[in-house]
Amino acid sequence: MLKGFGKFIMRGNVVDLAVAVVMGAAFGAVVTALVKDLLTPVIAALVGKPDLSSLAFTLNGSRFLYGDFINALISFVLIAAAVYYFVIAPLNALTRRLSPQADEPPPKLKECPECLSEIPEAARRCKFCTSALAAAA
Repeated sequence: MLKGFGKFIMRGNVVDLAVAVVMGAAFGAVVTALVKDLLTPVIAALVGKPDLSSLAFTLNGSRFLYGDFINALISFVLIAAAVYYFVIAPLNALTRRLSPQADEPPPKLKECPECLSEIPEAARRCKFCTSALAAAA
């Protein structure tokens, strides 16, 4: 039973998923720091508050921290943009580059009257027996 569990854990997709989760968490921390330490002060300078997370209003004794929501929204947009531009767009370009392109349709064929080989309909000479053919209609 433990041997099967060890095989399961060491399969490529499980290890890849674990690495992706760890890298995603680290990337999320970097983006959160970017928003909190760099972008929030710039936006707050425009709004007039030193920190967006302190933006709040009170309604019936309940405090609504809409500044934290704005910080989370900025983080989400930055993460989504980074995932799109650094993962999705390059992967789509690679997929398009590696996928087989739609080739031109094969030319219409006719049969050579001398050797009975199939040749293109517009051919004036057979590529197999080199006999001259009647002009294509």
